[in-house]
Amino acid sequence: SSEVGSGAMRSSGLISCLSCAFFGEVFGCPSVSLEFPSLIVKESQQQHGLRHGDFQRYRGYCSRRLRRLRKTLNFKMGNRHKFTGKKVTEEILSDNRYLLLILMDAERAWSYAMQLKQEANTEPRKRFHLLSRLRKAVKHAEELERLCESNRVDAKTKLEAQAYMAYLTGMLRFEHQEWKAAMEAFNKCKTIYEKLANAFTEEQAVLYNQRVEEISPNIRYCAYNIGDQSAINELMQMRLRSGGTEGLLAEKLEALITQTRAKQAATMSEVEWRGRTVPVKIDKVRIFLLGLADNEAAIAQAENEETKERLFESLLSECRDAIQAVREELKPDQKQREHSLENDSGKVSNIQYLHSYLTYIKLSTAIRRNESMAKSLQKALLQQQRSEEDGKRTPRPQDLIRLYDIILQNLVELTQLPGLEEDKNFQKEIGLKTLVYKAYRCFFIAQSYVLVKKWSEALVLYERVLKYAREVQSGAGAYTNSLKVGAQSWCQAITTESPSQVKDGKPLSERFETFCLDPSLVSKQVSLVHFPPGFQPIPCKPLFFDLALNHVAFPPLEDKVEQKAKSGLTGYIKGIFGFKS
Repeated sequence: SSEVGSGAMRSSGLISCLSCAFFGEVFGCPSVSLEFPSLIVKESQQQHGLRHGDFQRYRGYCSRRLRRLRKTLNFKMGNRHKFTGKKVTEEILSDNRYLLLILMDAERAWSYAMQLKQEANTEPRKRFHLLSRLRKAVKHAEELERLCESNRVDAKTKLEAQAYMAYLTGMLRFEHQEWKAAMEAFNKCKTIYEKLANAFTEEQAVLYNQRVEEISPNIRYCAYNIGDQSAINELMQMRLRSGGTEGLLAEKLEALITQTRAKQAATMSEVEWRGRTVPVKIDKVRIFLLGLADNEAAIAQAENEETKERLFESLLSECRDAIQAVREELKPDQKQREHSLENDSGKVSNIQYLHSYLTYIKLSTAIRRNESMAKSLQKALLQQQRSEEDGKRTPRPQDLIRLYDIILQNLVELTQLPGLEEDKNFQKEIGLKTLVYKAYRCFFIAQSYVLVKKWSEALVLYERVLKYAREVQSGAGAYTNSLKVGAQSWCQAITTESPSQVKDGKPLSERFETFCLDPSLVSKQVSLVHFPPGFQPIPCKPLFFDLALNHVAFPPLEDKVEQKAKSGLTGYIKGIFGFKS
């Protein structure tokens, strides 16, 4: 009941602070306001190194900003020769930049701690310095929270100072593995950010909700270490949704997952593949095989291509580590001894067969990853016109050709795996897949020739695509229904994308807009136009009739006719003697 009562008091206190913040902004009460860490801290971190995990760069930025703030506020710590410590007090708290001074101090100590955490993987003694820097960050956060309790600071800044203090305290307790205290601090921070998200605008709520999402995995990890076994499932789901965690929890969560799988691996003793059971004695291989199904499910449920690509890389990395562990067991003397024991049966040793199985998983995963990338590029090719308008680099068929070359190389390596040379079904299945990817490769080579208007080369390659399609369709009949249906659907898609044959008998002049394969164009009986051409009606030359002529009244011409009559011999004589009328 006391816990419930304290929770209710804390909730009512948050509500009253939020109402004070609202009415203070409405009625214009004089107060110092500082928007952090939702705005100042987040933007500073993203713009100065933390987007790429460069904590040293962010630490340098905090130091430079502190120097600029002290110079602007004339709040210097002595001079070159003597250090004089100063503290920010409530009396001088007239500018929010004084609060920003303490915030940057805390951020600088925190970034230094995170930098040391990265370096502590190879130098364990740096962990002591890491804890010292985290304690320093918490000390600055406590001072910030104390100053924000002043009446000069608005309610919103007070709440954010409390959340910031709770977050850094939780991180310090987390590193000390004090799970209960860390969980309480993270829960307090989460509660404050949730209340702030509900109280202010949608733009600010986005930043607060991001902080809540960053804190939630830490809370679940603390709950698991306290004894809540169901928290591991939620942590796995968070990891799968994001394609991998970042920050403080990433390394610990990976270690926790590995530890959980190691407990399950104790009961795993053998694996069966293609009708042969092989004992598994290497712990790293057991852990990998147990997590294989979870990784496959995560890839299938990936929300976007970037997450899927990250999960593929993670799976391939784990597979390479498992293969390396098996190779260390394949020493020359041991391999020779096991080969001599099994030489009569003609089989490879168990450890060699296990190596082939892991190599098969690696190559198959690489093929699926490249196939996923090829599908993304095919979609981008369909949207090529829009990409050109946006000014982005447009994909080309040559990009797909390179991916299919890698896939074909992986298929060749699959056929050479030790222990599978005599497996006829396996070899035929790989041969069928090879035909499929050869057809895709030919198709996009033809597309690249079309872009440069090399029509004859493109035509030959399109015919090769159809040939591969027919071979795949005929060869798929001996396999399972799923493979047969997949091959038939692929052949149908390839045939649809390839040029069609001429069936209507139209001459070339009537089908310029449609590209069709017409063998008659290279024969002696080529059909270019209809000859002789058929008669077509045309309009004749028009006849014009002047119907208005009979209704026109012309002007009289009598006066002009009389003048012409008088100008005879008399006019001639006058002209000789120079007389003019």
